[in-house]
Amino acid sequence: MYLKRTIDEELLNWKSAKIRKPLMLRGARQVGKTSTVKNLAAHFTYFVEINFDEQTFFSSVFEKNLSVFEICEQLSVLTNTPIVAGETLLFLDEIQTCIPAISMLRYFYEKMPELHVIAAGSLLEFAMADIPSFGVGRVRSLFMYPLSFREYLMANGEHLLLEQLNKASVTKPIAEPIHQKLINLQKKFLIIGGMPEAVSVYVNSKDLLEVQRVLNDLLISVQADFAKYKTSVPGARLVEVFNAIAQQVATKFTYSYPNATLNNMQIKSAIELLKMAGLVYAVTHSAANGIPLGAEINPKKTKYLIFDTGIFQRLLGLNISDLLVNDDFNAINKGHIAELYVGLELLKAESCYQKSDLFYWQRDAKNSQAEVDYVCQFNNTIAPVEVKAGTKGSMQSLYLFLKEKKLSQGFRISLENFSRMEQISILPIYAVKNLIDNLQK
Repeated sequence: MYLKRTIDEELLNWKSAKIRKPLMLRGARQVGKTSTVKNLAAHFTYFVEINFDEQTFFSSVFEKNLSVFEICEQLSVLTNTPIVAGETLLFLDEIQTCIPAISMLRYFYEKMPELHVIAAGSLLEFAMADIPSFGVGRVRSLFMYPLSFREYLMANGEHLLLEQLNKASVTKPIAEPIHQKLINLQKKFLIIGGMPEAVSVYVNSKDLLEVQRVLNDLLISVQADFAKYKTSVPGARLVEVFNAIAQQVATKFTYSYPNATLNNMQIKSAIELLKMAGLVYAVTHSAANGIPLGAEINPKKTKYLIFDTGIFQRLLGLNISDLLVNDDFNAINKGHIAELYVGLELLKAESCYQKSDLFYWQRDAKNSQAEVDYVCQFNNTIAPVEVKAGTKGSMQSLYLFLKEKKLSQGFRISLENFSRMEQISILPIYAVKNLIDNLQK
């Protein structure tokens, strides 16, 4: 069963565009890149799928210094499928194992712009690091993540509930019974996460224990891939740092974590590789005095997020019954899973055409410490976002930030329903996309 994704619409727009570039689908392994392309293929007369990892002999076609026309001719014969501009979707999967194919993408745009070409790969970022100018301006990247909460609702057939959520705002809160239903669904989503296989198993079986087994399998396969990242970096080193990041999720990362066997340089190197693989996202401190937020960062103050809440809870061995029954996430992992979830939803809510950055703000003045979990940038607007793991908690840091930066509006995300308190718009934890949509209007 195919799980519908919001990126599907963007791919259909690309298909029908008069002027198009080859697409490069980028994201962590098993987030649904291949299945998304296969779903798009149903809208074409012909579909040619080349998997360079499974069918290594295809690499030789791209290594012979042939023209794109000659390449298409050979691929057509080898797959016994016509490659016709406007009618065929050519999919180059696991393209990171064939560097010449990556380099050839620009020539498809220059010589055969009418042909629909998509490339994808689980470890694509590592290959692209070696050829940074492979197709600047001639190849378009689309970034994919695990399913968002809204995509999870679609997968579960909750279309009417999604309609209600889309209409809700701080001036039009959701009816309390519907709010409670969404909270309960969001709790399950924290446990399941957005990995397509885990979501699919739950949709079909409603068995959370089987989902845990699937997540264990995914975690093992993710860690098994560490050996492929860089031959000079042992996989055990990446496992250690990955686990250390999970232990410190949503808090300022410290290199002197318990039982560390690595020096700072080795840890930094491992983090960069995990970021390239799409398994870890940075949340960097910004002074946030103006736009762009990235102009005033302090890399020494960085938090890290694991790419999926389901993988995260399995990595830490959290008690899933606590997640289901508790009305205060502070009792679970000190509430960090709530902050992790919000950060991931912020990334997923952004345009798939850009790789977004996350920022936070912190003040360490003597006797006046304050921290805002996320500081977002929309057009010329700075939006501070504070995450509360329950329904209570002061907002002193948020008010201090608004006063210091002379801003008129801040946002609190919690288990509460939509509401407003002075300068603060309060949104339920399941409504991160509502915040983004409103700020982008």
